[in-house]
Amino acid sequence: MHEANERALRKQLVQASHLCYQQGLLVALDGNLSVRLSGELILCTPAGCHKGMIEEDDLIVVDLQGKRLRGGGEPTSELAMHLACYRQRPDIRAVVHAHPPTCIAFTVAGVSMARCVLPEVVLTLGVVPTLDYDTTGTQALADRVGSAMLRHDAVMMDRHGAVCVGSSPLDAFCKLETMEHMAKIMKAARDLGQLRDLPAEESQALRSMGLKRYGGPPAALAMADQPGADLPEACTGCSGCTNPSDEGLAPTAGFSVARITNTEIIPWQRQALEREVRKAISEVLG
Repeated sequence: MHEANERALRKQLVQASHLCYQQGLLVALDGNLSVRLSGELILCTPAGCHKGMIEEDDLIVVDLQGKRLRGGGEPTSELAMHLACYRQRPDIRAVVHAHPPTCIAFTVAGVSMARCVLPEVVLTLGVVPTLDYDTTGTQALADRVGSAMLRHDAVMMDRHGAVCVGSSPLDAFCKLETMEHMAKIMKAARDLGQLRDLPAEESQALRSMGLKRYGGPPAALAMADQPGADLPEACTGCSGCTNPSDEGLAPTAGFSVARITNTEIIPWQRQALEREVRKAISEVLG
């Protein structure tokens, strides 16, 4: 590792840390970032540091076993999660873990973000899965994230935030920023009463094109020419309506009688469904 190259990577990691804070993707002492210096060396943020004020000299160099080699203080307490990503995929050059608030709200509400809604997100990320809950800082969580990164460049952890990987700290940050932007749009659409997915054929065409144009995890790239590429069934299947969606309302079905049997429907969904029922009955009765 040439000294000039390490200085450049230190600057990039600090820039990404500052951007995460400036964009409200983490607060206080939250989050941690890292970048690969070489095949065996990782540059990471230290434990207990404010990412909005971190400086290049604050960063720590560790090996792939997590041993501190250079720098003061201790490495981030979630270093194992970063190392799991690097071990699983040699192509990963940087890892960013932050707490994007709207994305986390989706996990707390139990609403999946693994949907094909925005074309640019399908092109570049595919879908963003939510991993089952594990205690922060544990090896169990690190292993869960590492395994998920075999197929994804961005994942949510239930109640605990996002992990994004990329070719550089800025690339990983951009994926994180894209996730939060998508979550805000999805929430706004749900608040307006309807979240419409892309048609299955369009989702598949976009994802195949995106993998070939922008790349992605090797396991996903291998599926670029397969039906559905690496997309989940939620994006490639359909329940029979013209708008495959498991939240919000589909287009008017033209029914005259309906019965709500799901007592766990949240209030806004019930109110919206009742409006559609009344509208459909009114149209039938003239």
